[in-house]
Order: sequence, then structure tokens, then C-alpha cells
Amino acid sequence: MEKIEEQFANMHLYRCSSGTEEPTYLLGIDTSKTVQTERESLVAVLCSNGSIRIYDKERLNILQEFSGCPGHLSGVRYANSRDTVYSACTDGTVKCWDVRLAGEKPVQLFKGYPSNVFISFDINCNDHVICAGTEKVDDDALLVFWDARMNSQDLSTTQDPLGTYSETHSDDITQVRFHPSNPNMVVSGSTDGLVNVFDISLDNEEDALVTTCNSVSSVSCIGWSGKDYKQIYCMTHDEGFWWWDLNHLDTDEPIVCLNIQDVRGTVNVKEGILDYLIGGLYHEKMDQLFVIGGTNKGKVHLMNCTTSGLMHVASLQGGHSATVRSFCWNMQDDSLLTGGEDAQLLLWKPGAIEKTFTKKDSMKSASSVHQRLRVHSSDSHKRRRKQ
Repeated sequence: MEKIEEQFANMHLYRCSSGTEEPTYLLGIDTSKTVQTERESLVAVLCSNGSIRIYDKERLNILQEFSGCPGHLSGVRYANSRDTVYSACTDGTVKCWDVRLAGEKPVQLFKGYPSNVFISFDINCNDHVICAGTEKVDDDALLVFWDARMNSQDLSTTQDPLGTYSETHSDDITQVRFHPSNPNMVVSGSTDGLVNVFDISLDNEEDALVTTCNSVSSVSCIGWSGKDYKQIYCMTHDEGFWWWDLNHLDTDEPIVCLNIQDVRGTVNVKEGILDYLIGGLYHEKMDQLFVIGGTNKGKVHLMNCTTSGLMHVASLQGGHSATVRSFCWNMQDDSLLTGGEDAQLLLWKPGAIEKTFTKKDSMKSASSVHQRLRVHSSDSHKRRRKQ
């Protein structure tokens, strides 16, 4: 704990992205996982205007931009073994771009079924399977699966689904996360409050469902943690936090490690407040789960997660001027990328020479993506309070 606290306290703003003609919220960040030989590591950023921007990580220059038109994109993921970037789209597809190629067209298109609107997705650790979650249409909220393996002879291909899971969620599926090292394990979260863990190596949905955890609220973020990643955590749209241990599924021990209904009223932030949660970070080397939160004026908080609760470790300030929506932690050099509603992509490094930047004002009008998320989550909470 002392090491991570020292590193985070010593972290300073290293670089700020160059400005763009069209400022947008930065909703998601992922970095390339392949070894870069001729160039620096690349960063993919999901923007609220429906595009993905590719940045040079060290200089934060925009190298190219892909558009999701005619739909809005949701989520951004680099493949684990190649220079391709994926994103789900509200037009009922998952799109794949090769960052080495110029051009606006995806190199692969994974088509869903009619009426599918994808709002979450992930690709498994061996790049073989894609899973996307849909908005609820009529009575259906689906997890749709595809074979993601590329045919090197013909990259411009369209893939139809392998199949779906349709019985385990009853509302919009807001999050899908594959296990970091087991390609068959995936967890999904929904506005129905359920967090479901599946083993997709089994033949049907009923057998594949390993366990169901109930967050009792609309799920905004899920992830894997713990040794061998046998724990899962969940954050909700009303700033609740849950942490479950899957090691205890077949024992008499309680599966719940921690449950906080609203972290804003329980975490003691030094010289400040906590307005919202952004996501979680499991630090493998330390075998420690951390939770990232922030303030509406752009301050970022790091909290240590234990069975006793969340404890404030350190804060970053002086970079963002509005709500921070996304982050990506680099385990190799302990650097941190953050993106927010002030349209800025920032790179923080331990021991970096502090630089002075002119803060950008928060964008005055919310994007259509942002409006849909906020209105949707608000409605879901009203329904639950009436129950």
C-alpha cells in the first residue's frame, strides 16, 4: 500500500492531447497490447461524436480517426495479439479496424440480428470470441457471440453470430467483460441489477451460467480481480459498489466481500469530496483492488478496496476541469491515461516534470450518447424506488 500511495502521490501531469476542431467527451480508453517495434505504443479513445481516435501514447498526437456512422459506438478494445481495434455499435454491429491501414471502413463487420442495438461488448483473451450486449427490445435483452478469428486472405468479411444467451437478463446489458486469462469465462451486468458469470465452453445457456449476483441497482461497471481473477466487482449508476468472491461458491463462506450502497457518503476523501465512481483497477503485482472515482470539477481519487471498505489513498488534480469518464492504467511503467468531459486526454507519470496547461471549459451541451446514458440511468432508479 505504501508503494502505490507513494507512486500515486508522486504522479504528475506529463502531457495533454492536442486540441481538435470538434471537442467531444472521451468515454473510453484502451492501449495496444502488442509490442511496438517501429513506433510508440498506441492509444484508442472512444469519443461521444461516434468516432475512435488513435493517439501516439507518448506525444498524444492524433494519428487517425475511425467513424462508427451510421450508428454510435460503445466501448473500445484493442485485440490482445494484433493491431486491431473493436467497438460495438448501435446499428447492430461490432466493428473492427486495423490501425495500420488508412481508410474509414472497418476490416471486419460482425452483424447481429434484426433490432439488435449493442451498448456493450468485449473480446476474449485469445481473440477468438466476441460477445456484445443489447438494449432491451420488447422482452429481449441478448448476449450475442461471434467467432472473431480473422481470415488473413480476406480481411473485409462480414461475420454472422454463433448464437445468443437470452434468458438470464431482463433489461439493457450495460457491461460485458471476459476473464483476463480464461477465454471461456465472461461476466455481464445489466440495468436489471444482475451480474451473471458464464462458462461459454458449456453447450447451452442454462449450463453455462455459473452464478448470478444481485447488485439491486442498475449496473454501470464490472470487472475481474483477485488472485487468478476469481473475484468480480460491480459499480452501479447510483454510485454503489459490490465485491464478490467466486472461490466461495461451493463453500459455506459468504460470497459477498464488500457492499456499499452509496460510496459518496462513506469514503472519507482527504480535503475534498467524491462525486462519482469511474471504474476499478486490480494491481496484479500488489494483489490489490483499487477503485477510481472523481469530482465534477476534474479531480481524480484512488481508493484502496478491502473487506472493511474503501479507503482514500491519493488524488490527482490540476489536469481536468470537468467530469472524468475514462482511464487506463499501464502496469509496466505505472502511468495513467485519463479522459473526460473537457475533451482532454491526459497522461500522468510518477516523478514527471509538472507542466502548466490551460484548462478547457466543460462542454456546455451533452452529446446524444451522454444524454441517453444519463436519462436512462435516472429512469431505471426511479422505477426501483417505487418497487
